[in-house]
Amino acid sequence: MDWARNADWPKASHSRFVLSKPHKWHVQELGHGPTVLLLHGAGGATQTWRHMYDQLIGHYRIIAIDLPGQGFTKMGTPKRCGLEAMSEDIARLCNQEGWHVDAVVGHSAGGAIALQLASSLSPSPPVIGINPALGNFKGLAGVAFPLIAKVLASTPWVAQLFTASTSRPHSVDRLLAGTGSILTPEDQVFYRRLISDKAHVEGTLAMMAQWRLDPLLAALPEMSAPTLFITGSGDKAVPPTTSTKIAAIMPDAKVIEIAGLGHLAHEEDGQAVASHIISFLNSRLN
Repeated sequence: MDWARNADWPKASHSRFVLSKPHKWHVQELGHGPTVLLLHGAGGATQTWRHMYDQLIGHYRIIAIDLPGQGFTKMGTPKRCGLEAMSEDIARLCNQEGWHVDAVVGHSAGGAIALQLASSLSPSPPVIGINPALGNFKGLAGVAFPLIAKVLASTPWVAQLFTASTSRPHSVDRLLAGTGSILTPEDQVFYRRLISDKAHVEGTLAMMAQWRLDPLLAALPEMSAPTLFITGSGDKAVPPTTSTKIAAIMPDAKVIEIAGLGHLAHEEDGQAVASHIISFLNSRLN
């Protein structure tokens, strides 16, 4: 997206751009205290944290980034959009900027990236996953969906066709309804901007095409990072039982379920989600 045309983006005054190869990252940095890194889910951007920012910065130094090719981060190469590659590139960005990450918060696919990133840091910082996408598709879908994503990502006109189709009235409403979340019209405006941008859609498709969870899932029983999964009971994208099953195999993980919220729980009730994050981190960082 064109940054010059989005001066009203949430917390735009705290945004800057950082070249850390291979990408040019959009970064928002605000607040003081222990450093908490925020990672959005597939198809999102930094705006997803807008309802939690003010509560979190009363306790922490918040650093939020856009993933490669998504939001305002310029993708240097489409070949580094998988789980492991993105985690490596984020770690390189943190090292370059001198960020000592005290905790990582990730939503959906960002939750998986948070766990992957934390496992590469020493000591592993606490991780909070909001409706983390930690489940593989079953049966034939597990083979077919990644292959379809790879075909779509390699077809130049697909992103343009998708952005054109979602410009129709109520298209975004239908997409968001599939998450089980009910967002305000103001929140929906930002998603309309995102999915109407060809580069953002291309970045999201590249991420989908390269997504591989199995190595991370196999490593979780040995992961030492204190972990909290926050789920919404109404999540239609990632069932809350996914987090419950994963937490059961991890050494130090627990689950908090919030009734009535969907996949975008932190946008529906940022205060409730932020309160759980603060309570968890206060017990781990102090």
